[in-house]
Amino acid sequence: MARIAGVDLPRDKRIVIGLTYIFGIGNSTAEKIIAETGVSPDVRVRDLTPDDEDKIRAAVDTYKVEGDLRREVSMNIKNLQEIGSYRGMRHRRGLPVRGQHTKNNARTRKGKAVAIAGKKK
Repeated sequence: MARIAGVDLPRDKRIVIGLTYIFGIGNSTAEKIIAETGVSPDVRVRDLTPDDEDKIRAAVDTYKVEGDLRREVSMNIKNLQEIGSYRGMRHRRGLPVRGQHTKNNARTRKGKAVAIAGKKK
């Protein structure tokens, strides 16, 4: 099992797909990493040679991923809240940040509506 950037990659997936399990690496970044390391995109994670793993590990280290990226995102949100911006207030209240309507939808951000006991007559 290949362990890159502190994440165990799934053994049975192709390396391009397996790299997307790392926070901060999507499809296009994974393809870019594979292209610059020269590893075949069709090889499975379990079939990687130790040399290939080292190349990929070195390429991933040039990107900001996992803990550092999570820390940066949370600090950005905290900064928005501290300066009192509109987006910061929406984060603080747990409402959608990017202009979505909240009259009918936004259940993911607002949470499930709680039924009131004894309301029905």
